[in-house]
Amino acid sequence: MCGLITFVSNNRGAASQRDVIAQALETMHHRGPDETGVEVVGSDVVFAHKRLSIIDVASSHEPLPYAEGRYLLIFNGEIYNYIELRKQLMQEYGARFDTEGDGEVIVAGYHYMGPAILDRLRGMFAFVIWDAKERVAFAARDPFGIKPLHYVSTNDGVYFSSEKKALLPFAPAARAGDAGLDHANLSHYLTLQYVPEPGTLHQGVQRLGSGEWLTFRPGAGEFATGRYYRPVFSPRPVPQPEVLYRRIRETLRDSVRMHMRADVPVGAFLSSGIDSTAVVALAREFNPNILTFTVGFDVPGYSEIDVAQESARHLGVTTIPTKIGPQDMMDALPKIVWHLDDPVADPALVPLYYVAKKAAEHVTVVLSGEGADEFFGGYTIYREPLSLSAVTGLPEVAQKGLRSLARVIPEGVKGRSFLERGTTRLEDRYYGNARMFSEEEKQKLLRRYDPSVRYTDVTYPIYAEAAGLDDVTMMQYVDLYTWLRGDILVKADRMSMAHSLELRVPFLDREVFDVAATIPVELKLPPRSTETKFAMRRALEGVVPPAIVNRKKLGFPTPTRVWLRGEMYDWAHHIMATSGAGDLLDLNYARQLLDAHKREEADHSRKVWTVLIFCIWHAIFIARTLDPGVQRAQSALLTKPVVGSMVS
Repeated sequence: MCGLITFVSNNRGAASQRDVIAQALETMHHRGPDETGVEVVGSDVVFAHKRLSIIDVASSHEPLPYAEGRYLLIFNGEIYNYIELRKQLMQEYGARFDTEGDGEVIVAGYHYMGPAILDRLRGMFAFVIWDAKERVAFAARDPFGIKPLHYVSTNDGVYFSSEKKALLPFAPAARAGDAGLDHANLSHYLTLQYVPEPGTLHQGVQRLGSGEWLTFRPGAGEFATGRYYRPVFSPRPVPQPEVLYRRIRETLRDSVRMHMRADVPVGAFLSSGIDSTAVVALAREFNPNILTFTVGFDVPGYSEIDVAQESARHLGVTTIPTKIGPQDMMDALPKIVWHLDDPVADPALVPLYYVAKKAAEHVTVVLSGEGADEFFGGYTIYREPLSLSAVTGLPEVAQKGLRSLARVIPEGVKGRSFLERGTTRLEDRYYGNARMFSEEEKQKLLRRYDPSVRYTDVTYPIYAEAAGLDDVTMMQYVDLYTWLRGDILVKADRMSMAHSLELRVPFLDREVFDVAATIPVELKLPPRSTETKFAMRRALEGVVPPAIVNRKKLGFPTPTRVWLRGEMYDWAHHIMATSGAGDLLDLNYARQLLDAHKREEADHSRKVWTVLIFCIWHAIFIARTLDPGVQRAQSALLTKPVVGSMVS
């Protein structure tokens, strides 16, 4: 089941919300076209769901009852160790089960263990449990934030949903136009290219954080959140590297095996890099006929299709390619932004959207390689602390002199950036993989620039948790809580779900992390090498094709730099002119960047793209002048306003 709305009433008025919730649910039909339901539970709760049937297809209907109806569960995601958990609960507690699905182990585990069941769940999930006896709602989200859970707290009660758009009818700020926009998060978006959790661009709509739980007691209005999981890196010396490499390989193999559990066809994405190739190579051990899917462009240097096809031939699997052009990108962007809910200015969204569309024609589930870079040290920027060590290791007085020298070196001259970054604390220079607009540039772009809003508002608390780690591992920790869950997993979830396709990420597994967390820096990033993910690459020798083991990461590159100078230039001007975002952004400044980019005076493509995605978002969700062209569902339940009564 992959789309949920739950309302917990503060004043026993659940039934009055049934019809409007049913309408809101239809905005998420893409998340679960196989089954639709809306249930009113006494006067307290409304459960609404859209199910994509993956496991126990004929049963496991939601909301799922347990303990003679005391508990009701609504659940998005998959629990991969549900078979093992079922046996454990039966042996330890005498638990009984009425289904063959994975959802029942969550609610049964909660009955016997309370919130402690969260530590036993191996999977991706967002769920809400209603305990009718104690009259309390309990919600939780998976450790790494793979599956989303939004909520709105009002005087009437608390609303939960898999997607923000379904909550907008219940969020007063959403009806206030620009006045309901969160300007601090707009500023963060322009820096980071995504809106950082837990907020959104709509005031009053929040996201439950990765590895967090939430409880709400209606009537009393008791509302609380907490964290049950925090990834702890503990790098340590490795006397026998081969032992570590074998452990990495076998843990990944086991994770892939678990992630292939399904009662429907499972495929995989395949790019030119080691992450997706490793997943495919391990998956074919369990299904030699697994279908794979790749995407590319007819622009030199921007297509991974040829390499992916060569890897597929080496592994003996079939890959189905998709090619897209500039018109495909322009046609899809309004739909993409609508599915995102909040803007994410990552151009890789577009190829991901199209490869997911192609995959959905053949399979219901795909495996993908997200998370490997954050776990194993895969980003080139992670080498920066090593390259800057000649400066960062100097006494403060020497660094102060070099900092002064950097100021007199002209902008763009080689050496200035090196000295600036080398004499700046990691906490002040690193805030993730994406660096869009500087504070000086945002002063020109934002109509309401607030100098008190800085990216450090997002990152400083994370750095505080990572105190004591080496700089490289600290960067990994920051990315787990910023880049991974703000960009990587948002685009993975939304672009796959847009086509009713479930995307699974075997690298983002607690047992895989437990291994990766022990790797010392020298086995992630060898000091006299340009290689990244060294230990993981050594572990996968003999598993992936030799040409891929040391191949540089690309990750669905997109030719926006080329197309914004050509085929997409007029379109970009039109988007800015018709977005209605001129009261928030100085679009004349943005047009100057676009025109300078066209004249090849500088590469402003990422900055321009960041503005364009926000303009499309504004036109859809604020000005409401742009129809994204998404086909809206109208399920039969909307014409049958029958209120179900279950547990009172």
